[in-house]
Amino acid sequence: MSPKTDAATLAIERIQHIRGLIAFDHAMLKEHRNASIVIGTDEVGRGCLAGPVVAAAVILPIIERESQLEEDLCRLNDSKLVPPDVRAQLAERLRSVCQFAVGEASVEEIDKMNILQASLLAMRRAIRRLKATTPHVVLIDGNKTIPSLRSKQVSVVAGDSHSASIAAASIIAKVHRDTFMIKLAKKFPEYVWHSNKGYGSRDHQAALAQFGLTKWHRRSFNCLSVTEFGDGEEQ
Repeated sequence: MSPKTDAATLAIERIQHIRGLIAFDHAMLKEHRNASIVIGTDEVGRGCLAGPVVAAAVILPIIERESQLEEDLCRLNDSKLVPPDVRAQLAERLRSVCQFAVGEASVEEIDKMNILQASLLAMRRAIRRLKATTPHVVLIDGNKTIPSLRSKQVSVVAGDSHSASIAAASIIAKVHRDTFMIKLAKKFPEYVWHSNKGYGSRDHQAALAQFGLTKWHRRSFNCLSVTEFGDGEEQ
């Protein structure tokens, strides 16, 4: 198979993938007939040793088949499966065409209530900041629903690989949080957060052993005794 054929095959697979994600959201609307739109939400940073957990809530526009927007978003997926440069491009395009909001839960909130509850709090904040007034159904990545949220909710395991709106939320949240950690790294360069984004990479753990904890480290995670998580990606 020639390189040109390989590229054509890959392009077809990507278009089929984005159409599958969109079809999932359409199926959710058919299932919940009182809803007119889908809101997708996802969080990033649950496995980090440092920094907030960040969530996004997204309402995608109509994505027509064979449109420029479909082509632009054809690599939409779980943010962990998308290269950083492509994530950045997708996030920029998504922010230009969709309604979205970002919510966070702080390190202090994570330590106080645990990472699961903090993640749900961040998602609730993102959804409320979206201020959607149209009847909607919220698709949540994972197997939990969000407490104290009156909207109709559906939890979707591995939702960022099944739903277009959840995948979009995953991308926007990931780029938002990574950008924050890169800025924070300038104040704490010894922890190499510009590279590991707060995950328990070898360099991050070495810095913890030498310099100890900062105010941005999650005390409830026992950072000084944790085993290696990886280098900058969700684990």
